[in-house]
Amino acid sequence: MTSHDLLEVMRELDARGAAHALVTVVRAIAPTSAQVGARAIVLADGSLHGWIGGGCAKHVVVGAALAAIKAGEPRLVRITNDEVQDETGIERHVMSCASNGTVELFIQPFGARASLCVLGGTPAAEEARFLATRLGLGVADAPGEAPVVLVATQGQGDEAALESALRGGAHTVLMIASRRKAEALRESMRARGIPEEALARLQAPAGPDAGAKAPAEVALVAMVGVLAALRGRARVASSGLPQGPAPSIQAHATHAAVPNGKFLNPVCGAPIDMATALHVEQHAGESYYFCCDGCWTAFRQDPEKYAAIHRASLAKA
Repeated sequence: MTSHDLLEVMRELDARGAAHALVTVVRAIAPTSAQVGARAIVLADGSLHGWIGGGCAKHVVVGAALAAIKAGEPRLVRITNDEVQDETGIERHVMSCASNGTVELFIQPFGARASLCVLGGTPAAEEARFLATRLGLGVADAPGEAPVVLVATQGQGDEAALESALRGGAHTVLMIASRRKAEALRESMRARGIPEEALARLQAPAGPDAGAKAPAEVALVAMVGVLAALRGRARVASSGLPQGPAPSIQAHATHAAVPNGKFLNPVCGAPIDMATALHVEQHAGESYYFCCDGCWTAFRQDPEKYAAIHRASLAKA
């Protein structure tokens, strides 16, 4: 597929509003069949069109591209077996080819899914939707359509809205509520059968304590928490100080940790930020964190294999 063909496909996808990602090889170190400037398009169904190198890297590229589409943010990916120091902003994956070459790719998503869902018909909810639009954030209608959900019901159907948000699969659920009210709602959610790992994704209050009173002020403070969640930053406490990464596992679950609250992905070997992991999978009482759909799928296909790798990494630590 030529560059002209790829551009035509992208124009058609843009016209339909179909989510996709453009993958460009920005660096290639031999031995590898990838060439700098090579491009491919990954669709939301996981199909790849174009050429970015051999099949060894395809599942990593597709997984990273799908994650970029889901998050709505570009990413830089390095596929290599070389022992190099991790760099901020570069997602590292293991090269499965025997050639052991190195490929770096830039992935730019287009027509990505909405970033935020705001639940509630209150004035603060309307203000939050307005602010999200001004910030260029796509706003979804349902909790299952966005990675972050803001519950702004403020006494109007709190429990039903919170339950739908926690069951919707968002990686962060924020709620405009006091700490006391939030604790009462957590108990209600437990009574409704919401698991602890889902409750761990709940952040309430939604933002720092800024003395907000008017609906616009309340929404503005809540959007600080929304942006922090979308950017993978530490949660903001009501005191305005960082609380640290959001927990996403049951209190009794164990995990293989590396410095700074990260988890060693047993599939690709990359350290994963537990607060912003794309997927969390439970197996044999332990939580496993994954950076992309590809790694998560590989683990689910053979969990015992990667659980053994996980245990081996713990033994070496």
